[in-house]
Amino acid sequence: MSVLDDVFRRDKPHQAANDAYDLASRMPSLLIEAKRVAQTVEFGIHGRRRAGPGETFWQFRHYGANDAAPLIDWRRSAGSDHLYVREREWEAAHTVWLWLDMSPSMTFRSKLSPFTKLERALVLALASAELLVQGGERIGVPGLLAPTAQRAAMQKLAIAFANAGQSGAEAASAPPRVTLKRFSGAIFFSDFLEPVETVKAAVEHYAGQGVRGHLVQILDPAEETLPYEGRVEFSASEGGMRFLADRVEGLRGEYRKRLIAHREALINMTRRLEWTYHLHHTDHPAGEALLALYASLSGLHDGPRPVSRTRAGATVGDDL
Repeated sequence: MSVLDDVFRRDKPHQAANDAYDLASRMPSLLIEAKRVAQTVEFGIHGRRRAGPGETFWQFRHYGANDAAPLIDWRRSAGSDHLYVREREWEAAHTVWLWLDMSPSMTFRSKLSPFTKLERALVLALASAELLVQGGERIGVPGLLAPTAQRAAMQKLAIAFANAGQSGAEAASAPPRVTLKRFSGAIFFSDFLEPVETVKAAVEHYAGQGVRGHLVQILDPAEETLPYEGRVEFSASEGGMRFLADRVEGLRGEYRKRLIAHREALINMTRRLEWTYHLHHTDHPAGEALLALYASLSGLHDGPRPVSRTRAGATVGDDL
């Protein structure tokens, strides 16, 4: 039995180009889905009267005699007996940088999920952008899109990602190393199946600049459980490596141990650097992941969000 169609298949000469074209053609429907997810989460937030990230990313102080009138934040001052101004050194914290792994491994989809990892990552990134801009934030993509707070930011982001997919600019499995302002926020969407040291080097690069952020690990359910039986040939999406397993079920236990060890290393790294970690499976609703992520965004400067354990015997981390 072969599940090459299920496991990172890349045996067509022009598959990368085909994937890029398919991504561009699917972007309108992904935008609609992202908008729907953002609206659902926004409704849930308002229903709980939860403060959005726009209120917590800023540092405010009382207006003083030496402050210029244009510095007054009227929205923050509304309904209060005091006038408030924004601390200038916290302006960078009003910018959130989004990075999306668009490497070949992200195009994987098993029969257990209706979406590829890339499709789900795009929906989460676009929906995050929509909520952030609504909350008064600026969003940008390192090396692709300068920070913007325009209402059409989600559309600009979609165009940037579509163009990057066609040019291969975002094919790397780790974020580009660019300089960001201190106090900026960052959200990285990936399967994070690269060696932990590779991920660590990228995150430490940004954490060392005073950037605080989040890792959202997106996995297909088949990558979590290795549900295959019998003789299976696996083909890597990157590098062309193939592996033939006579009884793949016999590898399941060791596979799970390695996957959990890899995840625990990611969790420990994010805790040490005061970032946060989230786990999302593509067979789960996107709204669950976005709501949990948004809650972490609201507390970005209050320290890292605790990482919880899921149901007994399942993975370590936030299972969204």
